Amino acid sequence: MHISFLIFSAYGMGGTVRTTFNLAQALAEQHDVEVVSVFRYRDRPFFEPGNGVRLRSLVDMRRHQPTYEGDDPEHARPARVFPSADGQFSQHSELTDRRIGEYLAHTEADVVIGTRPGLNVHVARQTRRGPVRLGQEHLTLATHSTRLKLLLRRTYPRLDAVTTVTEADARDYRSTLRLPGVRVEGLPNSVPEPEVAPTDGSGKWVVAAGRLAPAKRYDMLIRAFGKVVRERPDWGLRIYGHGREHDKLRALVDELGLYNHVFLMGSAHPIEAEWVKGSVCAVTSSLESFGMTIVEAMRCGLPVVATDCPHGPREIIRDGEDGLLVPTGDVSAMSGALLRLINDEQLRARMGRAALAASARFDPAQVAARYEDLLTSLVNRPSGTLHRARGTVLGGAYAARERVRLGLGHALAGARA
Repeated sequence: MHISFLIFSAYGMGGTVRTTFNLAQALAEQHDVEVVSVFRYRDRPFFEPGNGVRLRSLVDMRRHQPTYEGDDPEHARPARVFPSADGQFSQHSELTDRRIGEYLAHTEADVVIGTRPGLNVHVARQTRRGPVRLGQEHLTLATHSTRLKLLLRRTYPRLDAVTTVTEADARDYRSTLRLPGVRVEGLPNSVPEPEVAPTDGSGKWVVAAGRLAPAKRYDMLIRAFGKVVRERPDWGLRIYGHGREHDKLRALVDELGLYNHVFLMGSAHPIEAEWVKGSVCAVTSSLESFGMTIVEAMRCGLPVVATDCPHGPREIIRDGEDGLLVPTGDVSAMSGALLRLINDEQLRARMGRAALAASARFDPAQVAARYEDLLTSLVNRPSGTLHRARGTVLGGAYAARERVRLGLGHALAGARA
């Protein structure tokens, strides 16, 4: 199969870029795979796409290159195809609409895969007849605005399949959007085997990693670790990442007098070398669409203490076997779970071994095999059976019912997506 991924920017360092390259590289062992980046901001990608994966871009945003297109008059006009309900709307334009449309109209791929709602809309509306159309959802349906939900309800029936990163979110898509004729599958992100040896469990460090953003609730983690320090002052907490919460978290560390115990480490790449310096991973998010850091830590042999937030942690961690789940936002429960592992070296080692073994199911080869089964079944369906609800609209009384069911209420009555 010729498989083509469409991504916002393959030159960034986010989780979608990482997991796209992981999957593309695994599929490239058996198939012809390309990653098409809407934007190019750097000369080289932050992550290597891998052997056998072709990488190309549609709009060059490198100011130091003569091919720079940021001043193109088309780029100054707002997009018409890329939906305004997608959070990246402001970065798209008539220029990106045209380039994406040209790519989709002429692609020779057997399968085209979008990687966010706005790009999935392009894939649904503009891909030429023939290729399988698949939309990946890396966020959760619950985090989408009601306006975006209505747009997806109208547009996603033109896709052949939608994949989410958890089965819980797949159930939400099936029950809420009710996409007739569209395969909706929960397929997790993949994490490759680390190039470093697993932790030996001797480091007295709790490790956390991710964007310093409100949803990660590192304020809760710092407060919980303050309780840990009272009993175990010989342990420390390292938080890796950068973001807008840095100064606020730094002030909280100083306020609680934890400057000798809690360290904001900044970004680290690769992160595996930092995981193995610790013995426990902590995740305190209020929401996780998946939980890449959980799997990364487990693949390095660390047991994970995580909040039982929607949707990812419960589908990754087997509570009491390879990690611990605690109620979201509960500082005392988090500190108690951390102390349980810190104070019981045998339990910590046993859970670490279990985490290492269990996390192998997220290896790119295993995830790619599940994608390959899905794509093969779609490509090999008899001619004419691929679902193409190109004329799908929400009109009249049905539209009104859908707006109420999707939570749009009266405010959007009569509005167009």
